Amino acid sequence: MGRVSRAQAEANRRRVVETASRLFREQGTHVSVADIMKAAGLTHGGFYKQFASKEALIDEATAYAFDELTRHHKDGLEQHGGQRGAAQRALIDAYLSPGHRDSPADGCPVAALVTDMAREDEGQEARRIYTEGVGVFAEWLTTEDQDGITRLCTMLGALVLARATNGSPLSEEILTTARAALTTPREAQRD
Repeated sequence: MGRVSRAQAEANRRRVVETASRLFREQGTHVSVADIMKAAGLTHGGFYKQFASKEALIDEATAYAFDELTRHHKDGLEQHGGQRGAAQRALIDAYLSPGHRDSPADGCPVAALVTDMAREDEGQEARRIYTEGVGVFAEWLTTEDQDGITRLCTMLGALVLARATNGSPLSEEILTTARAALTTPREAQRD
């Protein structure tokens, strides 16, 4: 078998990073290199031609997931004509939906990777990327009258609890209640 072109090698690397990002969000960072490469349609032996270690892949896959999240925020803002409040409400509705609850592989890295990142050493690059991504997401959620960290914590907590109770009526109630708390104007909540 001949050597792979530089362009093909870059495409293969990108495919591994994208595949790992999805698998890590779905199953956690303990997924084996062999399983990642198989899911990417590549041989296990090719992994070490592309990456120094699994940790290096975790770093890149985490960065990829947060880049994807940032693109999603920008696209939402564009779809809502630059109206940040409308884009935030649409994001909250999508975030606290059964579809997002049921599809962690395609979902938010904040929720999907929270447990894995809590176990990472403080000096790990993936943890630094994760921490920075959480800060950016919280900042994006900030409004004139609502703190972004509080909003993110509510969303994250609700999503994680809804995933853990999936299959029960409580799961739907958690999503609905959190969504209402974050999207109902404060004046209406006081009445």
